[in-house]
Amino acid sequence: MVKKILAILLILLIIVQFFHPKKNETVASPANSIAAVFAVPDNVKKILAVSCNDCHSGQTAYPWYSKVQPVDWWLNNHIIEGKKELNFDEFASYRPRRQYKKMEEIIKQVKEDEMPLNSYTWIHKDAILTADQKQTLITWAEMNRTLMEQKYPLDSLVKKK
Repeated sequence: MVKKILAILLILLIIVQFFHPKKNETVASPANSIAAVFAVPDNVKKILAVSCNDCHSGQTAYPWYSKVQPVDWWLNNHIIEGKKELNFDEFASYRPRRQYKKMEEIIKQVKEDEMPLNSYTWIHKDAILTADQKQTLITWAEMNRTLMEQKYPLDSLVKKK
């Protein structure tokens, strides 16, 4: 009986290898990217490219193991969730209040080591942020928040509690 169950599971595992979600490889509109709203210095671009863009943009660099199921579904779910939370390719299309909130979240999550996710950095060791990289991102996000505060009335940016 155990052999039959194992054989069925093996067959199912082989069958699911033929079903993959659509890849996260979209051509982003420069008009909607974060660079259309805020200056993104080269050092910040590099950090975002290495530590953020796989899940927070349309330019995921897929590793070899993404061709294996169910890993591909798991990765795809992370990408979908990541882009739903923050998509640097669509950032300019966000309302100012949401842009402001996302900058606050970047600051908070980088300070508290919540991003990039541990499940991502286990394999992508180069994505682990150094203290200098964290400070660079935090300073950049704080600067953008300050620019927004100067451009928009604070009441329109900060949700009243």
